[in-house]
Amino acid sequence: MAITIRDALEGDEAAWRKLWAGYLAFYETDVPEEVTAFTWARILDPGSRVSMRLAEEDGTVLGFAIHHYHDSTWGIAPEGYLEDMFVDEGTRGRGIGRALIDDLVTISRRNGWRGIYWHTRQDNARARKLYDSYVEADGHIRYRLKT
Repeated sequence: MAITIRDALEGDEAAWRKLWAGYLAFYETDVPEEVTAFTWARILDPGSRVSMRLAEEDGTVLGFAIHHYHDSTWGIAPEGYLEDMFVDEGTRGRGIGRALIDDLVTISRRNGWRGIYWHTRQDNARARKLYDSYVEADGHIRYRLKT
């Protein structure tokens, strides 16, 4: 069957939560339930900039890409940010991550964004191989100051 990329629907919550748990486990972190619930609510809220695209095959959700856009001081057009992307471990290597990114490229072009950017851990070799096929890493290092 072919992979379909689509917007999230209310009935997708359980499938997303299963993938979300895998994503959090991969990054060895926890997110409080209230944040997960709030994230899901924002994904479904048409007034929110937070959106999610799902990769589905034969009715089974295999991956997600949570993204949003923001204004930029480096250009006139807004910029897209791929905040979270995850593909079920058992289905990796089948082009699902590439399909999700290609879909975001289409969304970016349709909406007139300057482009899309994202982060990953330095040691995430498998994902970086995919990402490097799109563009070289730009050499920036992220700092996260919690207040």
